[in-house]
Amino acid sequence: MTNTTPAVDAYIAKSAEFAKPILRKIRELFHKGCPEVEEVIKWGVPHFEYKGMLGSMAAFKQHTAFGFWKSGLLKDKHKLFDGSSPAMGGRRVTDLSELPADKILLEYVREAAALNEQGVKAPSRRKPKKELTIPYFFMEALRRNKKALATFEAFSPSHKREYVEWITEAKQEATREKRLATAIEWLAEGKPRNWKYMNC
Repeated sequence: MTNTTPAVDAYIAKSAEFAKPILRKIRELFHKGCPEVEEVIKWGVPHFEYKGMLGSMAAFKQHTAFGFWKSGLLKDKHKLFDGSSPAMGGRRVTDLSELPADKILLEYVREAAALNEQGVKAPSRRKPKKELTIPYFFMEALRRNKKALATFEAFSPSHKREYVEWITEAKQEATREKRLATAIEWLAEGKPRNWKYMNC
């Protein structure tokens, strides 16, 4: 193996006895499947990079895990991953015998390396924000004040969300009514919800 790093040697050395042969085998196969791979420690565990993040492995108290950064984009013919994440998916292993056959794992390493060579990006892990629902009582109050409505409609989604959340998170009816009246007043003056904290 070339491109090994002492930091990964040290990581394996301090791992539990059951984990050491598993980690050595995973490491060997990443290097065999992609000879140009480089090792780094990120987030406290070994990662393998080749034209971007390729995969990783880790040892825990009772199991080890390995995965590919773009596991959800791999064909996964052998069903190594559950497909729940289009990005980093992992597989737990507690014994060397539980690892897939070398030729299968090599196939995955090569496919992952090919994705990086082609410049394929991993899908975003960010969950899309829920669509903003404006309560009917807020919309009614806005329609009664054209300036407030115009300001609200011109605002970015985040500014709109700040007002909606502020009003709807009120625990008592009286608090909600007071916030609603204040919101309409501020919106009529063209002010965002947190205008007091903005730099002048």
